[in-house]
Amino acid sequence: MKKFIKEFKAFIARGNVMDLAVGMIVGSAFTAIVNSLVNDMVMPFIGWLIGGMDFSDLKIQLNEEAAIYYGQFIQNVISFLAISFVVFCMIKAINRLHSKKEEEKKPEVPKVSDEVKLLTEIRDLLKETEKE
Repeated sequence: MKKFIKEFKAFIARGNVMDLAVGMIVGSAFTAIVNSLVNDMVMPFIGWLIGGMDFSDLKIQLNEEAAIYYGQFIQNVISFLAISFVVFCMIKAINRLHSKKEEEKKPEVPKVSDEVKLLTEIRDLLKETEKE
């Protein structure tokens, strides 16, 4: 039992588990931001585009007690597409910022003059003739 507890402590203390925990917490906070953005900003615009239609009430009544609510499915698909689009745009913007930072970090390679290129070619040719 002591060995099991020791292994469990080692497992919990590993960096991967801590990274996962931090990722879950940040993911939850990010989910709240994305949901607010979609529900409060994107979906009203989509609703305006489609004339204020609410698909969630659409259904096929099978009998008095049973119905197929296909409208809610359509509403969920629209929400999924909106959320996916918003996340895609956010990731694209973040990647663009990261690539700009990487470009700023790269040192500029000095441009090689034509004379230096010619001298390099001559040096390489001389090395080849020495080998023969």
